Amino acid sequence: MKILLLDKNHPLITEQLTAKAFSLVEDFTSSYDEVLAKIEGYDGTIIRSRIPVDQKFIEHAKNLKFIARVGAGMENIDVAFAQKSGVELISSPEGNRDAVAEQVLGMLLILMNRLFISSQEVKNGIWKREENRGEELLGKTVGLIGYGNMGKAVAKRLSGFGCKVIFHDILPNIADENATQVTLEILKKEADILSLHLPITDETHYLVNKKFISEMAKNFYFVNTARGKNVNTKDLVQAIKNGKVKGAALDVLEYEKSSFENLDGENEDLQYLLNSEKVIVTPHIAGWTIESKEKLAQVIVDKILRKFPQS
Repeated sequence: MKILLLDKNHPLITEQLTAKAFSLVEDFTSSYDEVLAKIEGYDGTIIRSRIPVDQKFIEHAKNLKFIARVGAGMENIDVAFAQKSGVELISSPEGNRDAVAEQVLGMLLILMNRLFISSQEVKNGIWKREENRGEELLGKTVGLIGYGNMGKAVAKRLSGFGCKVIFHDILPNIADENATQVTLEILKKEADILSLHLPITDETHYLVNKKFISEMAKNFYFVNTARGKNVNTKDLVQAIKNGKVKGAALDVLEYEKSSFENLDGENEDLQYLLNSEKVIVTPHIAGWTIESKEKLAQVIVDKILRKFPQS
């Protein structure tokens, strides 16, 4: 099988698949149109986010048997058309779930204990103790929306901190020893902390908006390591200003480019997030560790070899 690699990933992908008699071609610079002109010659493609795999792409890829994304989300792929066309879709959320879970935990500890703020103050000669009194995770109820690979990994860590972990998911009966499945109404009633772990779809676009926030019974901390467009930023900013959201940890932003390589412009709401002491912002790195780079690639290789064993 001939495979086109459109993004740089861990070299084990090329090494291991080549050893199993796959023919791999790396192309990390061609434009969308240039890729379209040659994709017909390939049986598979391995991507991250640089090139959108839309209907036009798939129509040109007449011999394509699989699309493998080194990552969890599949929003840069026309999933419905790919499936209709008989193209196998492969992703690797198992590879970076641990990295995401650790970042969620880290951001919460930093946010709730004012660690970054107080450290910067001391470095600038300011010594404040009472003003930097934090809150403990112990005894808090954490509400997760989405209980797939990421949600489960987060729940596992938080349960060790003495939190009560609850979650809402569209799939029924998926609770385990680390978290209890509840209705969205119960989650909104009980949660002290809200963390998102779901894909971006028509149903989840702007899921967290003014109405959703107003239905939360408590003032709460908010974490988003899922997708920026799961949240209406303007509504979130207003909720931070009025105290309904006590603090926000955001690894993803509504204003990211589709490739996740940078921000797509600036506005007043983004500037507020970047300047507020109540907000931590990181550049879409929750699943981005040295270990996850290798694990993501290994998961992809293993799945390809299971589905398309070479003689």
